[in-house]
Amino acid sequence: MKLLLISNSTNAGEQYLEYPKQNIKEFLHSEPVKALFIPYAGVTISYDDYEAKVKTRFNEIGHDIISIHHFEDPVAAVNQAEAIVIGGGNTFQLINLLQKNKLIEPIRERVLKGAPYIGWSAGANVACPTICTTNDMPIVQPESFKALGLVKFQINPHYLDANPEGHAGETREMRLQEYMILNPKVMVVGLREGTMICIEDTYIRYIGKRNVRINMYTAAHPLELDESSNIDLLIS
Repeated sequence: MKLLLISNSTNAGEQYLEYPKQNIKEFLHSEPVKALFIPYAGVTISYDDYEAKVKTRFNEIGHDIISIHHFEDPVAAVNQAEAIVIGGGNTFQLINLLQKNKLIEPIRERVLKGAPYIGWSAGANVACPTICTTNDMPIVQPESFKALGLVKFQINPHYLDANPEGHAGETREMRLQEYMILNPKVMVVGLREGTMICIEDTYIRYIGKRNVRINMYTAAHPLELDESSNIDLLIS
């Protein structure tokens, strides 16, 4: 199984998919790949426009994508995909359409059989057991919160430590603590912007200049680890 789970598509002041572009190239290797792109998280952008944005970046690194909305049979498209790419947007709409199009099991099976999987933001969320640690507003009601379950841990993309001045509401950390109290056996990975996790079979590594934050109910404090750290605990 090959997974590249990316916190966000765009760093402040950069072009779309600029910072992870070379990581995607290394992940897919040099042989050209035409990946199946799933734009379902896009709500304020058309699928054609979303596809064009992603296609431009993939073409720059010697690869290509085609969006699933061009296929009459989405399940067949997944079953034949060389690689699967799921972009960011609203996680509730994404899982809603994956469920409605009966794609959860086909995607899971295709990835478990070896098709590389790349997801950023909402696309990283749905690789987890559930979407319960998304930051998104539930603008639609999916059948359930159950996701692809490609990893055993949860991801919180765009993780922020900040508590803005004058803000009296819950912080991101407090929300994740609530989740862990009700789900004490599940680890939650706070992926700060500009960071990602790469998994290839039993090998896992963290990539990014900012630390990754690993939250566990049984730990007194979250773990703060950098690129040089061993994060095998996430797959052990």
